[in-house]
Amino acid sequence: MATATSGAGSGSGTAGRNFSFKVVLLGEGCVGKTSLVLRYCENKFNDKHITTLQVGLAGGGLFGSACHSRFSGLAEGGGGVGKDMESQICGSLSPSISMASFLTKKLNIGGKRVNLAIWDTAGQERFHALGPIYYRDSNGAILVYDITDEDSFQKVKNWVKELRKMLGNEICLCIVGNKIDLDKERHVSIQEAEMYAESVGAKHYHTSAKQNKGIEELFLDLCKRMIETAQVDEKARGNGSSQSGPTRRGVQIIDDEPPVQSSGGCCSSG
Repeated sequence: MATATSGAGSGSGTAGRNFSFKVVLLGEGCVGKTSLVLRYCENKFNDKHITTLQVGLAGGGLFGSACHSRFSGLAEGGGGVGKDMESQICGSLSPSISMASFLTKKLNIGGKRVNLAIWDTAGQERFHALGPIYYRDSNGAILVYDITDEDSFQKVKNWVKELRKMLGNEICLCIVGNKIDLDKERHVSIQEAEMYAESVGAKHYHTSAKQNKGIEELFLDLCKRMIETAQVDEKARGNGSSQSGPTRRGVQIIDDEPPVQSSGGCCSSG
């Protein structure tokens, strides 16, 4: 779900455009997904681990007393779930439980304004089946593992397979080795992780939410990649390419003023 909006007078260039992207964080529980997001969006870090379920209790994530309206909001945004699934999931959960928290971040990258909608999901295995609700229509996915936990790295591989199967190659994948402040306890080698990321068309990053290392670079690079992908999609549609795939990403270019025809005739809205 990407939206690109051109301001009046911006012409065919990309400067001054607004891009809206959806990014989802996936990975095993306790790998530091929430810590990464909070550090990036609010520059906060808490040594005490708080699960995303607990964050949802306090912040009212996707599921809550307004479960129906939140699902409806997803539907309006092009990432909705069916009524049957909505009823099944909402009806089976406590009104106060949330499986994801939602944060936003605004950036200006080379004159392009970027609005990020960041979904931080619960990593507990029992919630894995709910993953498609969150990563549907995502433009980017950040797959996080704990460098001291080999099993969490293997779980990332499972997420990669699922995302490639469900969303194809258009989604920008980032594989993140978190907690590099615990490098002495590392159980996942840098070479192994980077080679795997390259083999699946992803980029690998090294981060520490505790020390605030590598996080800005991670999100900045991801944003640049998503902008490039959106522009390629736009160009493909402009050329009438029939191989641009389904409009899952929902990229829309909206000008405040219609383009002026070079022939001098009246402008026509197609």
